[in-house]
Amino acid sequence: MERIGIYGGTFNPPHIGHIHAARQAFSLLKLDKLLLIPDRIAPHKVLPEGSASAQQRIQMLTIGAARLPYAQIEDIELRREGTSYTYLTVLELKEKYPNDELFLIMGTDMFLSFHTWRNPEIIWENATLAVLCRGEKDEKAGILQQKEHLEAMGARVETMENEVTAISSTDLRRMLAFGCADSYLPEGVGQYIRQHGLYATNADYKMLPMEQLEQVVIRLIDPKRVDHVLGCRDTAVSLAKHWGADETDAARAGILHDITKALRGRLQLTLCDAYGIILDDFSAKYPKTLHALTGSLVAERIFGENEAVVSAIRHHTTGKADMTLLEKIIYVADYMEPCRDFPGVEKLRELAYTDIDAALKLGLEMTLELLKKQGSEVSPASQAALNWLNGKD
Repeated sequence: MERIGIYGGTFNPPHIGHIHAARQAFSLLKLDKLLLIPDRIAPHKVLPEGSASAQQRIQMLTIGAARLPYAQIEDIELRREGTSYTYLTVLELKEKYPNDELFLIMGTDMFLSFHTWRNPEIIWENATLAVLCRGEKDEKAGILQQKEHLEAMGARVETMENEVTAISSTDLRRMLAFGCADSYLPEGVGQYIRQHGLYATNADYKMLPMEQLEQVVIRLIDPKRVDHVLGCRDTAVSLAKHWGADETDAARAGILHDITKALRGRLQLTLCDAYGIILDDFSAKYPKTLHALTGSLVAERIFGENEAVVSAIRHHTTGKADMTLLEKIIYVADYMEPCRDFPGVEKLRELAYTDIDAALKLGLEMTLELLKKQGSEVSPASQAALNWLNGKD
C-alpha cells in the first residue's frame, strides 16, 4: 500500500510557496507519491482576467516541480467539464488507487471552511485530511475546534505545523507587474511567464490615460481598497481645483497612492531590495509603513509619473518638512476622503477648504496621538512635518 498525497489549486502562477508546501507535506506525511492537480474552475474563486490558460498552468507547474522527483502532474480536473469539485477528484483517484491511502493536502484557510465544501463527507470517507498549519497562535484554536468537529463525524485529520512561505498567487501577480517577482518563482517559471507575456508582464503602463490607469490600479490593489482609492483621487482633484494645484497630477497621485499597500511587510522589503533602495532605520524596523515609499517607486518606474506625483505619493502617510501644495493635498485627501469615518474627520474636511495647512496639521496631530496611545514609535518625518508647521504659526 502506498501513501499518496493530493495537492490541488489554481497554480496561477505556481510559486515557491506551492513547491515548499509540496516538499514539506511529502516529508511530514511520509508519502510515496504526490499528485499536483491544477483545477479547471475553482469553486471558491474566479480566475482573474488575463490569467494563464489551463495548458499554460500545467506547463508552468511542470517546470516548477521539476526538482520534485516524487511529484506527478495530474490533469484530471482540467479534463473534467464544469466546476472542479474536490469530492469528484477524490472519488476518481480512489478508483484509480483502490488499495492505497490518500491524503488531501490543504492550508489552514481551506481547512477552516471545509464544512462548506460540496459533499465533504465523501472526501473524508476516502481520504485523510492533511492540514498545513503556519503555527500562528491565533489560528491554533480554530484548527483544533474544526479538527475535533470533523473527527466527531468520522473524518481522519492530520495537522502539520511547518514553515509555509507566506505568499499567494495574487501577491505574485502584483509582484510580476512591479517587476520584482523572480525570487518567489521556481527556477524557469519566471522565464516562461515573460516569454509568453503572461500576467501583462510585457505591458507598457507608462503615462496611461486616466481611464486605463484606473483599470490597471483596480486590478492590482486589494478589492477592499477600491472605494478608498477612487475617493482619494476625486477628493484630491476637488482640493487641487480649490487651491489652484495641478488637477491632473492630483488625480494621478490620488489613484496611485496605495498601489503597493496590498503587499505584506516582507514583500515590501523585497520590492525595495529589487529596486536597490537602502532603507533608513525607521523604515527597516517598520516594513508595514513602507507602502508610501514603494508606491512612489512603482509610480515612477512602472507608471512613468513625474517628480511632483512621485513625491506626493512618497510622503502621503508621514508628511515631511517643507511640503509642496500637491503633497499637502494628497496627505489630506487620503485622510478625509468620503469613506473615512472617525472622530474629527468632519472638522478636517472643513479645514481642508479653508486652511490646508491647518488641515494637514490636524491630521498629523491625530496620527501622532493615536500612535502614542498604541505605544508605537512616531516616524521622524511626521515629527519634522509637525515641527515645520508649528514654526509657521
